[in-house]
Amino acid sequence: MNRKTKDWLTPGLALLSIVLINYIGSFVFTRFDFTSEKRYSLTDATVEQLETLEDIIFVRVYLEGDLPADYKRLRDATKELLDEFRAYAPTNIQYEFIDPSASEDEDTRVAVYRELTQQGLRYNNIRFKEGDTYSEKIIFPGAIFTYRDKEVPLQLLKSKLGVSEEVMLNNSIQQLEYEFSSTIRKLIRYRAKNIAYITGHGELNDYESADIINTLGDFYGIQKVEINGRLDALKTFDAAIIAKPDSVFSEKDKFIIDQFIMRGGKIMWLVEPVFASMDSLRTASTTMGIPLDVNLADQLFRYGVRLNSDLIQDLQALPIPIVTGYVGNQPKQEFFPWYYFPLAAPFSAHPVVKNLDAIKTEFASTIDTLPKKGVKKTILLSSSPYTKVVRTPVRISFNMLREEPDERQFNKGPKAVALLLEGVFSSNFNNRIPEQIVNNPNIGFKEESLPTQMIVISDGDIMRNDYKVSSNQFSSLGYDKYTNRVYGNKDFLLNCFNYLLDDSGLIQARSKEFKIRLLDPEKKKTAKRRYQLINTVIPIILIVIFGLFQFFIRKRKYGKQISTS
Repeated sequence: MNRKTKDWLTPGLALLSIVLINYIGSFVFTRFDFTSEKRYSLTDATVEQLETLEDIIFVRVYLEGDLPADYKRLRDATKELLDEFRAYAPTNIQYEFIDPSASEDEDTRVAVYRELTQQGLRYNNIRFKEGDTYSEKIIFPGAIFTYRDKEVPLQLLKSKLGVSEEVMLNNSIQQLEYEFSSTIRKLIRYRAKNIAYITGHGELNDYESADIINTLGDFYGIQKVEINGRLDALKTFDAAIIAKPDSVFSEKDKFIIDQFIMRGGKIMWLVEPVFASMDSLRTASTTMGIPLDVNLADQLFRYGVRLNSDLIQDLQALPIPIVTGYVGNQPKQEFFPWYYFPLAAPFSAHPVVKNLDAIKTEFASTIDTLPKKGVKKTILLSSSPYTKVVRTPVRISFNMLREEPDERQFNKGPKAVALLLEGVFSSNFNNRIPEQIVNNPNIGFKEESLPTQMIVISDGDIMRNDYKVSSNQFSSLGYDKYTNRVYGNKDFLLNCFNYLLDDSGLIQARSKEFKIRLLDPEKKKTAKRRYQLINTVIPIILIVIFGLFQFFIRKRKYGKQISTS
């Protein structure tokens, strides 16, 4: 074969290969993800959900315009994910990126901001450096999903207490698939699983639990149920909530709850072993923390948990305003961490709590785990390492804030506040009820449960939102009126039920972890010039060296041929 033929044949074969690969690709769909953390691989549950969409989902993303570099990274990751979604649902996933600050008219911008806030998106007022000056900008790091006649907002940026903005953005990027998939499921669901909110034992009232009930109602059917000794009270439900009871449970109600669990029902216990209230401190200088027995200790003990009659004090606590003096007739207030209000933190990388913000608690108690065969226990939330445990009864007073705390006393380490239990549980009523009940086919007593799950939390206030008695208006769950901050309570509880009731595997998407290789900020300052030279000068030098080497090789090769001829 002569040289001319080879010169034409090589590019011809390459072109033919490209055409052939594209032709085969039109019939066979596949994608390859070569990243170590499988960043561009969707979970099977997400793919199945996308492939079964029946109509168009339109996503309006409000991350566009002149953004700082970190927020551009969040925008780009969002666009990449939406493009990945479109690969599996090319006609049913449509999106648009919008700059809410695009208008030069201030009144128009304010009107857009107000409309987005009313639709459920929260704005961020960010400060960033441009050259030698600092600038401020209002952004709405969120999206609004539309499906048929439904609209659902989604906050893309997930705040987290005590972490840098870079890490917070990285965490938000990691959770994009889960957040998008959950929002889509919320839009397209047909039959929701049912949750029973158990009442009749002094649980949180309608206004105290309004926000979480509304939130869960977007995903599941939720209904208040008073058991009142009825054997079929929980028959049609998949899960149940017991939220901060203050009255004794009857043995019959306990039996009905027990058999609900034995049949595979999921349950969340928010049971406080100690009664303590801030209401008393508003009118008096002290109050008491006293043991509270609602007759559930034996049942929880049988399942593998013991709630202790104590209170956690934590140096990492919610700040509250305290009057420290007067200026004229006006009281002077300062913020102090109220040690009885620990800011509980996720204890593990479990999907329920991964990348969650701190959780606001009030008068939380410690939880001990007990060895139970076939039951796996996972600590979801705990206090900080700077923890002190006080036994009850205990006198509670603001006077403790007058002096600096003795840190040597806050050395008990993290104490569990929330636990996940998974496995097969033994009935609390084994060998405790007469044979006529055990053998009654209408009751169908079970001594051992189907594989199931439950979550135990030692503070019912995790689920309680603030509300104004005068107007019966409630605030968002996790919102603190003194610091004007929203903690992660709502996300935590929603994740709990997504995990307990998840039958589509979407919770697996929360476990994804991206390794974003961030630059060291100190090295950026001290070694900036050196790395700039390395990245610009060295490649040029290498190219020049390679060119000279090629030149001398060719000169020697063809020089010999000329001399020979």
